[in-house]
Parts: sequence; structure tokens; C-alpha cells
Amino acid sequence: MPIERLNPPALSKPTGYTHVVTAIGGRTIYISGQVPLDKEGNVVGPNDFRAQAGQVFENLRAALTAAAADFSKVVKVNYYVLDMANLPALREIRSVYLKSEPPASTLVEVRKLAHEQFLLEIEAVAVVE
Repeated sequence: MPIERLNPPALSKPTGYTHVVTAIGGRTIYISGQVPLDKEGNVVGPNDFRAQAGQVFENLRAALTAAAADFSKVVKVNYYVLDMANLPALREIRSVYLKSEPPASTLVEVRKLAHEQFLLEIEAVAVVE
């Protein structure tokens, strides 16, 4: 099942994402927005964006693993952050997890998330054979 990543020359050069990702065949996995909660439901890293981002990516890893996938199979990611000033930290932490060709992605600054201590939420779509 091929996943093809395209960055058409008519579009700007992307930084950490791919403009177009196609997947033919396979099983699609939709992962709900992951937040900085540990498995007991405790908020990790109140007021610490890096700690929260690390927990969110670990939660994404656990969700992918449960569906027999890994980050290389992620084709789309949506990021929701409270403050774009945290973008450099997000990019740094993201690079630890998304090591292969990057997925298509959307990044949005929002005013509020589901819990007052959450600083970000990330949802993902993956495709596996």
C-alpha cells in the first residue's frame, strides 16, 4: 500500500509538513485529538508546553501502536495550540517522533481547549496495509 508525498513546485516549500499526501488501499486510522493526560488521567506539565507536547506525542504513539501502526504511517496531523510562540518547541519535539517524510498538516492557534490546563491538542490520521 503506497503512501505518496508530494510538494508541487507551484506551492511554497513546506517546513515540517507535506502539501499533498495520497494513500491507495489500506486501512485508515483516525486518532482523536490527544491531550496532555497520562494514562491515569492526570494533566502532565501544567504551564510547561514542552512537557505537554511530549506527553501528547507519547499518547499518539500509544494510539498508533494499539492500531498496529507507527508514526511513519501518519498521513495527516492537526495541531491546536493556545500560543503560536510555542511553535519552535513544537517543531523540535515533533521531529523526535515524525522522523520520516512529514505528513500533511494543519496548525491552528485557538483561544481555549477542553481543559483549562491544556496548552495543545493533536489529532492524526494514519493508513496501514
